[in-house]
Amino acid sequence: MTFFFATRRGRDKLSSQMVPNKIFYSKGVGVHKEKLASFEMALRVAGLAHCNLVLVSSIYPPGCKIISKEEGLKLLRPGEIVFAVYDRESNNEPNRLIAASVGVAIPADASMHGYLSEHHSFGETDEKAGEYAEDLAASMLATTLGIEFNPELDWDEREQIFKMSGKIVRTANITQSAVGNKDGLWTTVFAAAVFINDDNMSIDAEKSAILNQKAPIQEEILRQTLQGRLTSSRANDKLLPPNKVPDKSIVDQARFVPSPKKSLL
Repeated sequence: MTFFFATRRGRDKLSSQMVPNKIFYSKGVGVHKEKLASFEMALRVAGLAHCNLVLVSSIYPPGCKIISKEEGLKLLRPGEIVFAVYDRESNNEPNRLIAASVGVAIPADASMHGYLSEHHSFGETDEKAGEYAEDLAASMLATTLGIEFNPELDWDEREQIFKMSGKIVRTANITQSAVGNKDGLWTTVFAAAVFINDDNMSIDAEKSAILNQKAPIQEEILRQTLQGRLTSSRANDKLLPPNKVPDKSIVDQARFVPSPKKSLL
């Protein structure tokens, strides 16, 4: 078993890298004779087929910025592990209505987290499924913020209560619905809220900068080696100052070390 230890600064940096600072929404529908392939087609329409999606639970990070789908897709690389809150539904019954939706509720206080909710259903339109998902997210946030409301009220009434409280600034949803293929092919609908973290994108740049800083040192080692200015291993591989000539006795000792009797060359 291997144990990894990190400084507090390192842990804080790693933690900040794991908190998304941007989010975008996408959806799609796919049709194919195979169920899995229909999901793949839906992902292609959503623009996410080239990523490895990881489903996470439903917390909207504090201060997370909403960006457009087009902008978000430009930040993703093929094969990247991408965290998202998403839902899907599949059906091979002709003309049967299906829907998948993600709702969001964002608090007025930017330092607090919000909620995302997933919902899939049969027989619901975009509007109906979207309102349900939006209601779920808003209700979870309202209970966290201590907003009192009657859960039996219609969504429209509760929405007004939530927004009038001044504690919830926005609710919304992204929903995809579709009618089952008339020939009985698999139809899959997909909706997602996709997280982006710009901090992760700077890691490669930091590594490149470190390598660039090491390059001059490596070049100096090579230069001094070629000039015979590198001391023996007893000197702990320390570089000599560029203007200092090594002691003659050390050089002579290095020149006349007996060669081993056997060689691999």
